[in-house]
Amino acid sequence: MLIRMTRLRVLAAAGLAVAATLSMTGQANAGGERLVPVRLLALNDFHGNLEPPTGSSGRMIDENGATVDAGGAVYAAAWMKQLTNENTLKVAQGDLIGASPLVSAAYHDEPSLEFLGDLGITASAVGNHEFDEGYSELKRLIKGGSHPVDGDTPAGPWQGTKFTYLGANVLLKDATELPDLPGYEILQDVAPGKLRKALRDYGIPALPPIAVREINGVKIGFIGAVTETTPTIVTASGIQELKFGSVVKSAEFGSRLLDLLNVKAQVLLVHEGDNVLTGKSPDACSTTNDPDGSSGNGTDIATQVDPEIDLILSGHSHQAYVCKVKDPAGNDRLYSQGGSFGRVISQADFKVDRKTGQVDRSTETVDNQIVTRTIAPDPATAQFVQLWKDRVSAVANRKVGDVTADLNRVAAPTGETTLGDVIADAQLEATVTGGGAQIALMNPGGVRNDLVYAPDGVVTYGESFAVQPFSNLMQVVTLTGDRLDALLEQQWTAAKTTVLQPSKSLSYTYSPGNAFGSKVSDIKINGVPVVGTDSYRVAANNFLVGGGDGFSVFLQGTDLWSGPIDLDAFNAYLGAHSPVSPPALDRITLG
Repeated sequence: MLIRMTRLRVLAAAGLAVAATLSMTGQANAGGERLVPVRLLALNDFHGNLEPPTGSSGRMIDENGATVDAGGAVYAAAWMKQLTNENTLKVAQGDLIGASPLVSAAYHDEPSLEFLGDLGITASAVGNHEFDEGYSELKRLIKGGSHPVDGDTPAGPWQGTKFTYLGANVLLKDATELPDLPGYEILQDVAPGKLRKALRDYGIPALPPIAVREINGVKIGFIGAVTETTPTIVTASGIQELKFGSVVKSAEFGSRLLDLLNVKAQVLLVHEGDNVLTGKSPDACSTTNDPDGSSGNGTDIATQVDPEIDLILSGHSHQAYVCKVKDPAGNDRLYSQGGSFGRVISQADFKVDRKTGQVDRSTETVDNQIVTRTIAPDPATAQFVQLWKDRVSAVANRKVGDVTADLNRVAAPTGETTLGDVIADAQLEATVTGGGAQIALMNPGGVRNDLVYAPDGVVTYGESFAVQPFSNLMQVVTLTGDRLDALLEQQWTAAKTTVLQPSKSLSYTYSPGNAFGSKVSDIKINGVPVVGTDSYRVAANNFLVGGGDGFSVFLQGTDLWSGPIDLDAFNAYLGAHSPVSPPALDRITLG
């Protein structure tokens, strides 16, 4: 993981002025008054981490190779104030909510959205996790109003999000008019005929595609987009009315709209990034998401989107990097991401020509400032976070069970984990009666935290919630033995490996040397070989049953039955079987 750092942390600790030092030219641009300075401070993948994240999720590697504690709203707010000047706009790149700790998630992330609004975020790309509770809930969070099931939080009726969520590539399947959401007002300034043509050619965006902000007399245009894989990683039922288009095409659409508004300084906020980065400077940045070593999704976007776009701030992959890429016209532009969980603030500085409205790209710099906890916490934010901690404490501290040792996500060579196996066992137990389940399968991406023994083996509701924060519904479908085999084969594809965590009733052999589609054999349920033409009842959460994570075979299941929430199943199992011990990782055998 490459993090471009300057002396920001050291200078700030010494009470000295803070300034980024890395530019595309390596030299300051003395353009005089005609060139207007602009600073962007960006957060991505905050995931409702109002409290400082713990374990590896709360650490970063600084420019000296040292591990430092990082993140937490009180420190993010303090660093934001430290880095803010009169030229500053604050933006974000999605997944600000969803998969959140209980202090935020218990109230449908309203506390986190309030914090981010108060922080001064003005526009954000929508992330895939913004759709965890569906498009309707996202619209409620944007506009305000009471939750349809849980009502109001202790703070009273929700007033709506103070910043604009952008999603140029999120389109309505069947619509002739723009939705009733704040943020579309900017399109009123586009000539009606030209706007109608643009929408007719592209489609109706379900969220505002662009935002324009003015600073120091110049206009900065923002385009927002989300990963194209969103339909495979959120619950299908919540996004039935939506389709997710090409990020590159949506950025071109957004850039076209900005051109119609005569906004020449353009920034893409995109919830898509790269997984692996190497190199010691933006010029030597190497990225990959793919087994063959080709460029990652984020780099492909950064090199292909419209050359009118001057800067790309990304998210989704939880990495921290700054890269220099070539746009389609052969010009340099910077592309960056700032980690996750509020551990990094990306500071982008550039200058805009007051006469032409264009960004002078030779002045572009991006610096990833680690949100260290060496700075004094912001007092107002500390009071705010404590208020919500107090409100949720009675629920968070309730005991649900005990463990004899850590249940974690450390994978055996087969892909099994102790925590994943226990969750699958819990899901099977919760779906036998009523659903007739014979086996259960759990997606590893839905297991968000470890259950640790320290200090006394007690598991609280807050700790179990951190493991399974999505409130997915348990479901059971019928699959033939042949279809079950095909489903298990989908765990290994050329693009990725996703090992579903099996309940103790299921066993099989995995042969990594075999060709794709022939890696699974000797499937047994309760020790009895599976017969291809026989029918079996398979339990999983509604995300998987809806074909999530690419497990499309689930969509061929029949006789759908729905049961309890996955977290309720997990807590019931912990209570009934305490103390729970780590199971042997022997359900999948290497062949």
